[in-house]
Amino acid sequence: MHLRAEPVWWHICVLTKNWTAQMTNAFTKMLATRDWILADGATGTNLFNMGLQSGDAPEMWNDQHPDRIKRLYTEAVDAGSDLFLTNSFGGNAARLKLHGAQGRARELSRISAEIGRDVADRYDRPVIVAGSVGPTGEIMAPMGALTHELAVEIFHEQAEGLKEGGADVLWLETISAPEEYKAAAEAFKLADMPWCGTMSFDTAGRTMMGVTSSDMAAMVEKLGNPPLAYGANCGVGASDLLRTILGFVAQGSERPIIAKGNAGIPKYHDGHIHYDGTPDLMADYAVLARDAGATIIGGCCGTMPEHLSKMRAALESRPRGPRPTLDQITEALGGFSSGGDGTGDDTAAPRRPRRRRA
Repeated sequence: MHLRAEPVWWHICVLTKNWTAQMTNAFTKMLATRDWILADGATGTNLFNMGLQSGDAPEMWNDQHPDRIKRLYTEAVDAGSDLFLTNSFGGNAARLKLHGAQGRARELSRISAEIGRDVADRYDRPVIVAGSVGPTGEIMAPMGALTHELAVEIFHEQAEGLKEGGADVLWLETISAPEEYKAAAEAFKLADMPWCGTMSFDTAGRTMMGVTSSDMAAMVEKLGNPPLAYGANCGVGASDLLRTILGFVAQGSERPIIAKGNAGIPKYHDGHIHYDGTPDLMADYAVLARDAGATIIGGCCGTMPEHLSKMRAALESRPRGPRPTLDQITEALGGFSSGGDGTGDDTAAPRRPRRRRA
């Protein structure tokens, strides 16, 4: 029996190995009925525009400035997002220890999801609250001191907080080490929560720890508790991220793919980091991501509500096209930062073609 011959909802439930939980989950229902899902944009960039200072822990704002976090979520949904991430990226005990708040990991994550739940439930359309879980910031053993058991404990604590706050799904993001990805998968199983997980491919098409798109695709399918969807976020720029998406698709996985790229390339100007991707460029990126094979499409660093609005409009109005080539991606979004992505299939790809609407 071939999975492709079965209804979409059956396929997703088999992949997650948990029929009852997934068929009643709002996010799973959305995956089963939508051709594409628009995620949100940047968390940090938007919070800096609201007054967050460099070196501050954004998660503290869940308690100190809940009105600003509510605004962050609301602006994304008003711009067209079907799904937004909670302000809990660095909300694990290892990261909060830098601010003397390691004992508040569960609490701050819970609050971030509670605010999100309140926002999502105000709309007359389905809106998914995705509980953001970022890396611990520690190096996994044997290279570092973070053991698998401790990593599972850290991720589990945060997952329980997000679950208590009402998150629909857990959202692991910006991971570089496969060992950390696997620890999170185990922790999320303990929390009995559906999840998605992305890695950041920012080093010549690989993660900082050397993982390629093909490596990740193979790893995901071998997990005892695989994600509902997987993919890439952040990285170098929209072009590089789409090349990674094509790398996932080439592996033939039936699992939904996530594309959450930065709004262009960061540039330092007048003491601040600015991203050069215009709303029109991000609209092109969103359509290319969809045509490349991504189901969940959003932005990462530098992506503002105005970008999301254009992305939504483009996805709704432009017909689906054939899978883009590398040349088409670079023509629309700019050149790649490296000649290849580590898979060996595209070493002849153009590197610096002329950029349009940058």
